[in-house]
Order: sequence, then C-alpha cells, then structure tokens
Amino acid sequence: MKRGGTWRLPTVRAAVVVVAAFVAAGTFVSPAWATSASSTTTTVPQTDAAGTVWLCRPGLAHDPCAGNLSTTSITADNQRTVTDETAAGDNKRFNCFYLYPTASPELTINSDLTVQPAETAYATSQTAPFSQDCNVWAPMYRQITVHGLLSGQAGAAAGAIAYASVLSDWNDFIKNYDNGRPIIFIGHSQGSVMLIKLLEAEVDPNPALRGLVVSAIIAGGNVTVPTGKTVGVTFQHLPLCTRLLQSGCVIAYSSFPSQPPANSMFGRPGQGISLDSGQTATTGVQVACVDPAALGGGTAELSPLFTLAAVPPLQAQALPAPTVATPWVAYPDMYSATCESADGATWLQVTHNAAAGDVRPLPVEFFGPSWGYHLSDINLTLGNLVKDVRAEESAYDLHDRR
Repeated sequence: MKRGGTWRLPTVRAAVVVVAAFVAAGTFVSPAWATSASSTTTTVPQTDAAGTVWLCRPGLAHDPCAGNLSTTSITADNQRTVTDETAAGDNKRFNCFYLYPTASPELTINSDLTVQPAETAYATSQTAPFSQDCNVWAPMYRQITVHGLLSGQAGAAAGAIAYASVLSDWNDFIKNYDNGRPIIFIGHSQGSVMLIKLLEAEVDPNPALRGLVVSAIIAGGNVTVPTGKTVGVTFQHLPLCTRLLQSGCVIAYSSFPSQPPANSMFGRPGQGISLDSGQTATTGVQVACVDPAALGGGTAELSPLFTLAAVPPLQAQALPAPTVATPWVAYPDMYSATCESADGATWLQVTHNAAAGDVRPLPVEFFGPSWGYHLSDINLTLGNLVKDVRAEESAYDLHDRR
C-alpha cells in the first residue's frame, strides 16, 4: 500500500512472493460446473459504446455476479443442509455498483481491461448473493496490479490512472444505464479505496446522486469519522448505518481476530490503506466500524458465506475448502462479531465460537496480524450483508428518498 506516495504491500516477502506467483499463473479453484464469463458469448456487449468493459452487467451470458446460488450449510457437528437457489431476472428495482479488490495478474503497474479468471473469481465470491436483490454492475478498471504493488513502482500516477478509469466507468453507468434506480455501492480493499474517492467527489456533495444511495458497503478501506461521531471527515453527508431499517448510509469495517497492531494496514487512521484515499488525519478521528451483524451495536452471530465456484486466488490460500456438491457453503453459528476500539484502533472483532468436535475450516491471517482477516472481510459477513441490503431497500422504498 502507500508509503510516501508509493503503493506497496507490507513486508511479508516470503508469503507475498508465493501469492504473486499463484496469482500470476491465473490459478484459482474451478469445479467443472463453474464457467468463466470471459470465455462465453453474451446477449449484451461486454464492451459498450463508451468503451466500458463490464465484468458483470444485466444481460451478460454466464454473468459471474449471478447464477447458481445453491448452498450447503455445515454445522459444528457436520450436519449438512442444502438450499437450492438461482438468482434470476435483470430488471430489478435496485442497482448494485461493485468495485473488486486487487486481483490483476498482469505484469504491468496498472492493468488493462481484459477480463481474467482472478477478477471473475472475486466478482462471484463477493457479489453473486446480492444479485437476488439488485442488478449487479461491475466495470473492469485499470487497477494497480499485484505486480505493481510488489515491485514498489506504483506511485501516485498509478493511483490516478486507476481512479480515472473508475470515474469514466461511473459516468457511463449513471448517464446511460442507471435510469434513476436506487444504488447499493459495494467495494473491498483497492475497490474500497476507489469507492471512497468516487463517493467523496461525485456522490456525497451532490444531493440528487446522494438521494439515490441505498447504502455503501466499504470493507477494508478505512472510512474515517470524527471520534464518537457517525459522519464527517471522509464523507460530509453520508452517515454510518446505525440501525437495520435505514438507507442512505455506510457500512464500513475491517475484520481482525484481535486488536490490530501498531503497524496495521487497517483500523488505524492516517496510515496503511487510509493514505491511498488521501486520509491523513490521525488526531480527533477514528476509523469507522459498522458490524454487518448488528448495525446498532453489540455482539451478534455472523453468517459466513463462501463460494467454491471460483475461489479468488488470495482467498484460496486463506481458507481451506470443504468437499461439497454445491457452489456455495455456509457456516452457521461459527463466529460472532462486535466493533471494538482500543489504543487508537477500531475494528470488527471476529471471535470463533469454539465447539467440541468442530472441524470446519478457519480463515487465517495470511499476511500476518497487520492485515488480520482482510482477505475474508466480505465473505465472513456476506450472509449478514445480504440481509442488511434487503432491509435498506425496504427502508428506501418506505421513505421514497427520491
């Protein structure tokens, strides 16, 4: 990530080199029933007239942000229940706009717009369940690549290229496709950095666009607020979500199994990923934490949900996969979570509910304590986030924010 104007990963060189080779090879878990969208024909063009390349969009054949959502739920005593479900329909009332995390295996500083298995894997893993409730739009953008981060060559210019690409995609989407539909924004990691910058510059100060916001899910991005407050610093008008039936608000968090260390990339203001979106303040502020399982605060059970259809390369190293016949697996009553603050850090404390004989796989801090459970931020809370979005959509309709 960024230090003195340069984006880079933390000093965990041995692990990072392994992951870089893994990603550069384009390796990811892909059962026979998983199909890459980039290798199929489409019913709508993947590249539109404005030049936007759509990783996901309504009408795209074999859209990685939709499809088979059949899930095997595994309990602590290995009892298994299968739920069959498929997301269908491309004309829902709500749109989702998604920006994926660092994924590109290209050996350049910024990626091109070629759809590859890594981007497809993240799109499936992080957004497909939302497609039950919104039309998912996910543009390819010229993100800083894994190589760009590892090489230490990704400076401010590379970040500007990535954001200019996102801004072009957004302008195309809002002018040509949204048609006034309410919007749920979803981002993670580098996608969250881009989403923070986009919302801060284009949406938060614009009453008309702000009125379309159902919610913004910004995981692993260090949204910052004044200490003890719900709005200010990063966004002047978009508050943190504080109750279930609320719309026009932000769900932001970074997940850790314990207090983030002093050199943490996440959960501490003015350092780590905060610098990538220009958030340098360190006093009188805190990194926001909204628990997807308990928007109003307190401790609640998480609803982890992972896909085996196309496991993102980094995530595949962080969470062992069970053997199931469905593309999705759920782990009920495995974790609880609560937002905690201590010694200048604010984070989503994820606690394993240990049970005798429970052999379900656990995520690991693959990049070490300074990253926590970052690779699994979305999937550890995905079932909760889907429920949150449904409630926020209901709240939006109830109050008819337009």
